[in-house]
This record gives sequence, structure tokens and C-alpha cells, in this order.
Amino acid sequence: MNAKKINNIFRETIADYHLTDHVDHPMPVKYQNDKFLSLLYLKNWIDTVQWHLEDIIRDPENDPKYLVEIKRRIDASNQHRTDTVEQIDEYLFEQLKDTKALPSARMNSETPAWLLDRMSILQLKIYHFEDQLKRADLSDELRKSVSHKLAVLKVQENDLEVCFDELMEDLLSGKKYMKLYKQMKMYNDPNLNPVFYNKK
Repeated sequence: MNAKKINNIFRETIADYHLTDHVDHPMPVKYQNDKFLSLLYLKNWIDTVQWHLEDIIRDPENDPKYLVEIKRRIDASNQHRTDTVEQIDEYLFEQLKDTKALPSARMNSETPAWLLDRMSILQLKIYHFEDQLKRADLSDELRKSVSHKLAVLKVQENDLEVCFDELMEDLLSGKKYMKLYKQMKMYNDPNLNPVFYNKK
């Protein structure tokens, strides 16, 4: 699957979320018969919900207890996001297992799924900058600024699509090879976070 089709999945997910535009709305069940597509949909759904949680937490009128609740949701979402990225890489790694790396093959510092992570977030930026242009109260100066930033995001969208397709082409041809690394986050592990293990 090429990058343009992947971005279409991300755009579909964002549109589905905004049918209700609520962080507690359950994710629709889609692409059950296609593991890769279902992971892409899940990945962007996580990102989209978290985008709006990040908006909510910045409201200065929030009750402190509610802020703690939202912060914990964001922390959990970050872990879910990382886990999903790793699942996507594991899937792609499995698809590439029979590809023999050329003697001159080089490793890419960024795995395909972490590149997809950037593409997913970028689609959210594009959606929300486009949404800003629909505001009736937007000043001419702000409209100009938003339009300029949106134009830059569109260039980046094309660049990342090219980068993803070229990376996958190089991996499939053996010009590059990928390795899997877990993020190994410490703060979520009670055995590694000193705030937890020092209380024992």
C-alpha cells in the first residue's frame, strides 16, 4: 500500500471521529479483515482522540481533579500509541522477512511505522488548519497566517509520502533493512520508575 492510500485511511478516521467530535465516543469497527488497515485506523483514532484531549487539558477553567484525570488519559494514550506503532512495525517486519538484504544495504534510522506516526499527526494538523479557515470570526491577518502554515503542511504531506514510498521500495528491494527496537519507556514501569519503587 502506498502512502497516498495510507493518508486516505488517516483522513477517513479523522472524518469518522468528527461525526461526533467527542473523546469518549467508541471507535467504529472497521477493516476487521485486514490487519494492516485496522492498525492504521486504530493508530490515527488514538492520535485524533489525544489531539482533542490535549485541547481539553489546556482549558484554564478546568477543575484540578479533572486535569489529573485528563493527564492520566493522555499518558495512557501515549503508551497505546507507542504500542500500536510497534505493532505496525512488527507487521511490516514480518512481511519483509523473506527479503534478502543486499551486501551494500543500509539501515534506516526511522522505521516505517514511526514515519507513519508523523504522517498521521500531520493529517490532524492539516484537518484542523483547514477547519480554522472556516471560522467566520477569523481576522484577515490570522487567515493569512493560517493559510501560509497550511500551505507548508501540504508540502510536508507530499514530502513524507515520497519518503515513505521510497523507504518501502528500498526495504522491499533489499537496499535497506529494518530492525525492531522497543521504546522501553521507564516511567510507566513501577519496577523502573523511582517514584514507585522507592515507596516499596
